[in-house]
Amino acid sequence: MEYRVHRRTGDSISAIGIGTGPVFEASEKEGVGAFAYACERGVNFVDFATAGAKTFEYAGRALACVREKMLYQVHFGANYETGEYGWTTELETVKRQVDWQMKELKTDYIDFGFIHCLDSPSDWMAYRENGVLDFLLEMKKAGAVRHIGLSSHTPSLAGEVLDTGLVDQLMFSINPGYDCQYGEYANGSAGERMDLYRRCEAGGIGISVMKPFSGGQLLNAGTSPFGRALTKYQCIQYALDKPGVLTVLPGIRNLEDMKEALGFFDASPEEKDYSVLGTFAPKDVSGVCVYCNHCQPCPAGLNVGLINKYYDLAKMGDALAADHYAKLEKKASDCVSCGHCDQRCPFHVAQAERMREIAAYFVR
Repeated sequence: MEYRVHRRTGDSISAIGIGTGPVFEASEKEGVGAFAYACERGVNFVDFATAGAKTFEYAGRALACVREKMLYQVHFGANYETGEYGWTTELETVKRQVDWQMKELKTDYIDFGFIHCLDSPSDWMAYRENGVLDFLLEMKKAGAVRHIGLSSHTPSLAGEVLDTGLVDQLMFSINPGYDCQYGEYANGSAGERMDLYRRCEAGGIGISVMKPFSGGQLLNAGTSPFGRALTKYQCIQYALDKPGVLTVLPGIRNLEDMKEALGFFDASPEEKDYSVLGTFAPKDVSGVCVYCNHCQPCPAGLNVGLINKYYDLAKMGDALAADHYAKLEKKASDCVSCGHCDQRCPFHVAQAERMREIAAYFVR
């Protein structure tokens, strides 16, 4: 298992967590088994914006004995009174639901209490005016919630909530389709979406990735907006390469889904390679470094993706990025302009030219 450290909270988070969306449909034995298997193999992060109420019972049975090892995202606004997922900003309903979810999970605290599923300014207004945000903050003050999170599909609104300084964790939909402006939740331009990821990285806000497969559409050539299927491992690697991302949360239906997701760590680099995206990415994505490092190896020994990442973050005012760049053994100024990376970049970035730009920036 690979772990990534949350810069604000200090938590070590498994790079693959559990998206619980469809697992409620499994039998009790299968559902409990999937959670137990994941924990045994080092998964320690679970999101509970699930599609059905039984999920909480399954997780409670499987994980209560190892609760201190786990990190839970619980959503203040997800409503399961009917047995299926619903969304609400009605305060008393939120209170009842949070209390019920904690009892089912057999826990007396929540690691990340989430401002749930805000996609329009009216959602954010209702969340505050109805007292739900105050309730969440009260629970944090009392120690029942450790950190505040936000789930959204809209970069502009996510940015507005992040401006409050309340949020330590963002749950956001990241996949090649949405980032290329294809799909139901492909909100914001490619540039706006990447700016959001970079902002989170610069501010130490962790990103947990929902919908890494675009609801399964990317896995089928017939439904993929690119006209060809991608694999789960390509999509997971794509998300993990984005700034700020700590964990990817594939939705699991059963134990086999969990085993398949964790097979990512045994997969070869070729199985994770998503450079094919460069052959059909739209124009506003082409020419932009996505830090994939498919241009490697560099004959001069540069980590081209990391140099680009630190540069983009430093321009946003991230002092840590500038410091990290300064500690690199090989810097942009060591580029010999051989053109190797230009020829290999699947997204058609003029990397040799960009290395000159980056070198000039860091000697100012």
